[in-house]
Amino acid sequence: MAYFLQQTINGLTLGSIYGLIALGYTMVYGIVGMINFAHGEIYMIGAFVSLIAFAVLGLFGITWAPLAIVLVLLIAIVFTGAFGWAVERIAYRPLRGSFHLAPLISAIGMSIFLQNYVQLLQGARLRTLPALVSGGVTLFRENDFEVRISTIQIAIILLAGVLMAALTFLIEHTRLGRSQRACEQDMGMAGMIGINVDRTISLTFVIGAALAAGAGLMVTLYYGSVDFFIGFLAGVKAFTAAVLGGIGSIPGAMLGGILIGLVEAYWGGYVSGAYKDVSVFAVLILVLTVMPTGLLGKPHIQKV
Repeated sequence: MAYFLQQTINGLTLGSIYGLIALGYTMVYGIVGMINFAHGEIYMIGAFVSLIAFAVLGLFGITWAPLAIVLVLLIAIVFTGAFGWAVERIAYRPLRGSFHLAPLISAIGMSIFLQNYVQLLQGARLRTLPALVSGGVTLFRENDFEVRISTIQIAIILLAGVLMAALTFLIEHTRLGRSQRACEQDMGMAGMIGINVDRTISLTFVIGAALAAGAGLMVTLYYGSVDFFIGFLAGVKAFTAAVLGGIGSIPGAMLGGILIGLVEAYWGGYVSGAYKDVSVFAVLILVLTVMPTGLLGKPHIQKV
C-alpha cells in the first residue's frame, strides 16, 4: 500500500504537467477546430526560458527561491506567450479558411522549425539547473519504505490546480471567456455580432502558451535538466491526454492528463519502465474503443 501511494503521488505530479500542456491543445481545438502540433515545442521553449531566466536572476543576486520562481514564472509566461501568438499569426491565421490538412501540415512544419531554432540557439546538449527547492513531507513509513511528497511535487500539483481554477474563471466569468464560447459555438455568427474573432483566437493561443510555460517551469525545477527535444514526447502525451479526456473539453484535458500520469507511474512502478510510453497509448486505444469522444467529450463537434 505504501508503494502504491508513492506511485500515486508521482503519477499526480506527472499528470498535472501533462494536464497543463493538454489544456493548450483542447482550447485551440475547441475554438478553431484545429490541432496545434507545435504546442509541445511551445512547452519546450517555456522550459528553456525558465532556465535562462534563473541564470539571469542569479547574476543580479536574486537567489531566494520563492521570489525567483515567481519572477521566472512571469517571465516565462510573457516570452512563451509571445511565441504562442507568433505561431497563430504565422502558421494558422493565413490558412484558417483553407482545407483542413493545410493548417495541420503548417503546424508540423512550425514544430520542426522551433525544435531546430532552439537547437541552433542553445545547442543539442542537455542543459541542467541546480536544485533550488529541497525538502518535503513524510506521510508515513511502512517497514523500511517511506512515503514522501517533495516540496516541488506539492508546488506542481498546487500550481496546476490554481491555473486550472483561473482558466475556468476566465472562461466562465470574463468578457474574453464569453467571446471564446461564442466562437466555439459559431465563429461566423460571433463575428457578425461584433466579437473580434482574430483577437479572441490569438489570445487563446497566448493563454495556452502561458499554461505550457507554467508546465515548462515546473519540469525544469522537477527534473533539473532540459534539452531541445523534450517537447516532442511530452507534446504527444499531452495530446493523448486531451483526446482521452475529450478533445475540446477543458476539465477533460486535466482529467486526461492526470490519468495518463497515473498510468505511466503505475506501469513504470509495477511492470516495466521501458514500456511505460506504450501503456499510455494502449489505454487511449481501449478508452476510445468504448467511448470514441473521450471521457468528457461532446457527442458531436461541428465547426463553421
